[in-house]
Amino acid sequence: MKARAGAGGAPRPPGEVRLIGGRFKRSKLPVPDAPGLRPTPDRVRETLFNWLGQDLSGWRVLDAFAGSGALGFEAASRGAAAVTLLEHDARLVAGLAAVRQRLGAEAVTVLRAEALGWMARAPRAGFELVLLDPPFGAGLAAPALAAAAPLLAGHGFVYLETAAGDAIDPLPAGLEPLRELRAGAVLARLFRRTA
Repeated sequence: MKARAGAGGAPRPPGEVRLIGGRFKRSKLPVPDAPGLRPTPDRVRETLFNWLGQDLSGWRVLDAFAGSGALGFEAASRGAAAVTLLEHDARLVAGLAAVRQRLGAEAVTVLRAEALGWMARAPRAGFELVLLDPPFGAGLAAPALAAAAPLLAGHGFVYLETAAGDAIDPLPAGLEPLRELRAGAVLARLFRRTA
């Protein structure tokens, strides 16, 4: 999704995004104008959930850098049993809580937390899917992927969204790459936990 130009030509996020599938399909999520907030484009979200399958019934999902909540609410919309949204910015946390209430998304829990610290303390093997969309250029992609790997149950999945030029080297132990999509400035990658 193209960002609008703000003051001084800096990109601004769109004012809202729509959920694209499941129970909450077509529901609008507000996207505040906040530093580093860049919602996952519709095309990328659609591709991700095609990769995963449309039905996430029974899955436990962590959206570690929730921002607008588009990824986490999309997972809840598709039947995830429990979705934890982590966000550090208090204003964004309040917005996510309001969306949760408006949608009646009872499977969603919104927490104000710093993602890397929270993941370091989280129980191991607690999620079938971990969604990572850290702020671009903040150097968080590799540490977030390493922190997410032990949180996966069974053959769980990690989705990582980065700037197109970002490399993750070396790949954390216990993960294998499955899929990759380049969409403009975005590189979307799906990894699976190995046995």
